[in-house]
Amino acid sequence: MNIMIRIDAKGDVCPIPIIKTKKELKNIEKNGTVLVIVDNETAKENLEKMAKELGYKYSSKTVNKEHYEVEIIKGEVSEAEDKLSQNQIDTLENNEAIKQYKKDNTLVVISSITMGDGDEELGKILIKGFIYALTEVEKLPVSIIFYNGGAKLSVKDSPVIEDLQKLEQLGVEILTCGTCLDYYNIKDNLAVGKITNMYSIVEKMNVADKIIKP
Repeated sequence: MNIMIRIDAKGDVCPIPIIKTKKELKNIEKNGTVLVIVDNETAKENLEKMAKELGYKYSSKTVNKEHYEVEIIKGEVSEAEDKLSQNQIDTLENNEAIKQYKKDNTLVVISSITMGDGDEELGKILIKGFIYALTEVEKLPVSIIFYNGGAKLSVKDSPVIEDLQKLEQLGVEILTCGTCLDYYNIKDNLAVGKITNMYSIVEKMNVADKIIKP
């Protein structure tokens, strides 16, 4: 008999819904189901991303603007994961970007639209120059994470969008905090990279060989 566990995470801030869900998934047996209820779309998307990364089947639905449900089945590999052939895996292993990741996992975190303290206009010039310089260095970071005020740099009309898009094309992962985008009401304006959550940010910081914060 398959077990279903229900988690009411409405009102929980990021990354609490993910932590609660991971804990229950760890405890239940294979083919058990965890149903998570959250009150915002970002939390729903974070849970979907987590399930996808774990290789578990999932489904979600929107009941209303303050009620979202995500159902995750433990232990069943998603179709996308199942279709990843050994040849594709071998290709990824030979990819230079993957080799670089394994060699030096450098993470850049940006929390403001300016660089350093002092004059704001100077700070804007400096952060623009910093991101441009990243496109020119020989050893690229694996990921760049934007949070708090830094989230404003990855949206439309940002002065650094072209450089960020170039970095993404070069294989750098561009991530922006979903809670921050929601707070500033700019989520729909995201112009480069993907949305992430606090749990994933902490995980990436925890495994990074080096963290750079301008």
